[in-house]
Amino acid sequence: MKLSKKSRYGLRALIDLAVNSRTEQVSLGSIAQRNDISAQYLEHVFSALRKAHIVKSIKGSQGGYFLEKAPELITVAEIVEALEGSYYLEDEEGDMSGLRGDQEAIQHLIIDRINEKNREILEDITLKDLVEAFEGYQDSVEGMYYI
Repeated sequence: MKLSKKSRYGLRALIDLAVNSRTEQVSLGSIAQRNDISAQYLEHVFSALRKAHIVKSIKGSQGGYFLEKAPELITVAEIVEALEGSYYLEDEEGDMSGLRGDQEAIQHLIIDRINEKNREILEDITLKDLVEAFEGYQDSVEGMYYI
């Protein structure tokens, strides 16, 4: 499984939103600027996240976005599914009916097991986990100095 650009940008933007929307909504433009992502591209990403009830928006000059749920209730699986439709590894065979024995073995012993592990991992990681990892990284970088 490979995370697409859309999923990676979506995850980055949601980390930013979680960090910066603790007291008020955040504009898409400010998220785009801080993360060096096209605001137009983020509009498509946030449209999908809004439909999945991960973010909410407020319209108007003082509008912006905020998380619809607490970060600990939003899983990476939910986010990737909202942006990609699925996070499953797919077999090149496509149609699963009439598989030969070797194809069935590959599907069940490899692909299905990979998908199960991917699901477990993505459902186990929350947006809160990502925010904490980001903040820990930020703290370690800020504490560094160079001679």
